[in-house]
Amino acid sequence: MRERVGGEERMTDDVELDGSQGEGGGQILRTGLALSLITGRPLVLNHIRAKRPKPGLMRQHLTCVQAAAQVGGAQVSGAELGSRTLRFEPGPVRPGEYRFAVGSAGSCMLVLQTVLWPLLLADGPSTLHLSGGTHNPMAPSFSFLQRVLPALLAQTGGQVTLTLLRHGFYPAGGGEVRVDITPAAGGLRPFSLMQRGALREQYAECLHAAIPRDVATRELTALGQHLSWGTPADQPDQLRNRGLRTNEGPGNALMVTLAHEQITEVFVSYGQRGVTAEQVARTVAQEVRAYLACSAPVGPHLADQLMLPLALAGAGEYRCTELTEHSRTNAQVISQFLPVDWRLAAHPDGGWRVGCGG
Repeated sequence: MRERVGGEERMTDDVELDGSQGEGGGQILRTGLALSLITGRPLVLNHIRAKRPKPGLMRQHLTCVQAAAQVGGAQVSGAELGSRTLRFEPGPVRPGEYRFAVGSAGSCMLVLQTVLWPLLLADGPSTLHLSGGTHNPMAPSFSFLQRVLPALLAQTGGQVTLTLLRHGFYPAGGGEVRVDITPAAGGLRPFSLMQRGALREQYAECLHAAIPRDVATRELTALGQHLSWGTPADQPDQLRNRGLRTNEGPGNALMVTLAHEQITEVFVSYGQRGVTAEQVARTVAQEVRAYLACSAPVGPHLADQLMLPLALAGAGEYRCTELTEHSRTNAQVISQFLPVDWRLAAHPDGGWRVGCGG
């Protein structure tokens, strides 16, 4: 059914999503909420996070729902911890200043992913104050989004500035982030990202708070060996040991940044109890080597995140190193809201081409 919403003609019938489809995780919820706000179509989500060890809404997912409800003045049922069913009826997106707190070590970067795209299409700027985890396993880190997102968004006409006020690691949390969003005038523009361009800079850094400095040294030493980058003592600018304030921990993240002319990619591995420093280094080194083995500019984690701006722009393309189940699931969810003609195919130069029209 169509009717006028905020001066525009929109589809107003419900979109019903099965949270057990595809990868069956929280991304279905976040993409569904973002597109519900953008299109004005009510969302019904069943079997939330059905394929996770603890199905249903956890703290960070509930905060995503609450944030989306505030931004869109939505009516919501099922917004409670553990809920596996949700109904979300959005109103018009309202730009402004918002504060969203996860209330645990859950990722506040996932909250940003939920409301960023609606606010980039709003009729005024917004500022978000987010608190919770900033560097979490199974979620994009603040460092990843800060280094990757602004340059990519600039191609679409939007602008976002991320400022870290305090790190937040699992299990303590307590991170604080400010995000300033300037909408894209006239909507997001199509973009093309098919080549990396020349390598401008590559470096690794170990963030650590309230853990022995020797752990960071061992991680960087092992990583330097895996990537043939030397040792922290010989290459302190390339293998950076970054001790943080002890009240920002305990926590530890080992990160590699590869900055090319057309794109920056960031790879992260986290220290955990029972996992040696050498294992942490090996994990991130394997991801870096896999990325470098293919000439595609977009890594596997960024690939699924770029699908939404590509679809909202209505056209464009990028090449990624692999097409994960996360990406395929995201494409399916987007297609239930928007008339997107996805074109997914292996690229002759390696990796996959992701394109769309509609």
